[in-house]
Amino acid sequence: MTHKPLSTFHVPDGTCIAQAQVVSGPRVTLESPALTVMTDLTQVRAATAHPTVTLVEAEQSMIQQGVRLLFVVAEVPCVDGIVTLYDMHGDRAVRVLEERRVRREQLQVKDVMTPLSGLDAVDFGLLESATVGDVVATLLKLGHPYLVIIEPSSGEAPARVRGLVSQAQVERQLGSSLPSVEIASTFADIHRALSQ
Repeated sequence: MTHKPLSTFHVPDGTCIAQAQVVSGPRVTLESPALTVMTDLTQVRAATAHPTVTLVEAEQSMIQQGVRLLFVVAEVPCVDGIVTLYDMHGDRAVRVLEERRVRREQLQVKDVMTPLSGLDAVDFGLLESATVGDVVATLLKLGHPYLVIIEPSSGEAPARVRGLVSQAQVERQLGSSLPSVEIASTFADIHRALSQ
């Protein structure tokens, strides 16, 4: 078989770059399977940062990747923790700035990250049989905007972060905001809050 070159042309002035379309996932209800709101890290590459990266560089990475959370990884593939946009601009960053009397540009991810041991996690097996309502109840109970989903160790394979559930993603897919001031304690409270 012979190969022939493709015809080419000069790119006209004013040509724009294709913009990625944000895919928010299927519309869900509180009764939908919880997996519909999980970002599965076996299908989507995790956004990461090294602990010694500055907050400015980490924030730039978040902007470029369109995320608000980075997994902190010193040695691939193990996770040291997470850092969120809120961590970079919230109380923790302000406290470190005041304690050290340095400029924000000098802070590193390790200064404000939440270590792995400080994260609340849900077992992937439990999530497989849960509903979005269960996830919402968990987010509200913990008062965190993220849930880390862990796949337990099996045989010689260590436990691994399988996915992430973010409040923002759940809200996008539900089409409504989650209550943030009051902690809803029952499924009925959650359903009532989301129906308003």
